Amino acid sequence: MSTTVTAKGQVTIPKAVRDMLGIRPGSQVDFRRMPDGSIVVVPLDAQEQVSRFSKFRGHAGRGMTTDEIMALTRGDD
Repeated sequence: MSTTVTAKGQVTIPKAVRDMLGIRPGSQVDFRRMPDGSIVVVPLDAQEQVSRFSKFRGHAGRGMTTDEIMALTRGDD
């Protein structure tokens, strides 16, 4: 299967591949370089799609000041 790259660098993933990988509108995919130099497309499941702020969930408890919350998000000690 082949596809054409647009001027914007976009490609359409063929339907057969989308169906095989379970890729639907709104799905996120990752491009991974393999040791042999090839590139593979890997669909990300919901567990892998982690917000950059998720590690702070539950840490900014009640009673923290704005400065304390900002220090926490910046990684200040």
